[in-house]
Amino acid sequence: MAVGAIVPLVVGGGGVRRRLAAVFRRPSPGSDGRRTRLLISAVVGLGVAGLIGTWWGLPLGTVAGVAAERYLRRREPARLREERRASAADLPLGCDLLAAALRAGAPVERAAEAVADALAGPLGERMRRAARSLRLGAGPAEAWAHLAEVRGADRLVAAAVRSSTSGGALAGALGRLADDLRADRAVAVEAAAQRAGVLIVLPLGLCFLPAFLLAGLVPVLVAVLGDVL
Repeated sequence: MAVGAIVPLVVGGGGVRRRLAAVFRRPSPGSDGRRTRLLISAVVGLGVAGLIGTWWGLPLGTVAGVAAERYLRRREPARLREERRASAADLPLGCDLLAAALRAGAPVERAAEAVADALAGPLGERMRRAARSLRLGAGPAEAWAHLAEVRGADRLVAAAVRSSTSGGALAGALGRLADDLRADRAVAVEAAAQRAGVLIVLPLGLCFLPAFLLAGLVPVLVAVLGDVL
């Protein structure tokens, strides 16, 4: 039997379709999309093998499936990317709120818990875990490590640890950090706008250059060659 006949048999079976639907309806908790990743990789491998349609399509399909599985494994899930983006966006406001709570005289753990309630979202959840760790007696480095994966929060962690060991004012450091984070974001937005302008003009240049060559240079070359020859 040709390999191309295997793909409709495998993908089109009613029992297989029901199992695939069950995979997407009931993802196993904690699997981190592993079943879906393996399913997509298998479909890619079978598709490549079916398109080739000969016996040597099987090893090529296997290679394509393994490559697809590794590519999907390296990709960060969209949910995590969105959480990182939201946490980084809320970090300047979180620093301001934490500084205000500390200036009002609240202990660090109570201030962090109040900020977590005010922010909610992914950053609020990380802040709540940090506050819980502080309340249970964890050291500043261990407690604030819950924010380590947030872009720009490494400076907050460093300021909190430095303040706990040297007695410096954490509220003032947090205020300066919020200003720095907003300045960094403004620079990043401006750079992204400049990159977007270049990317918008690039297709126009790619279209204009062949037209310039055909309409401007080619007639001149044809005329010169005609006079010479």
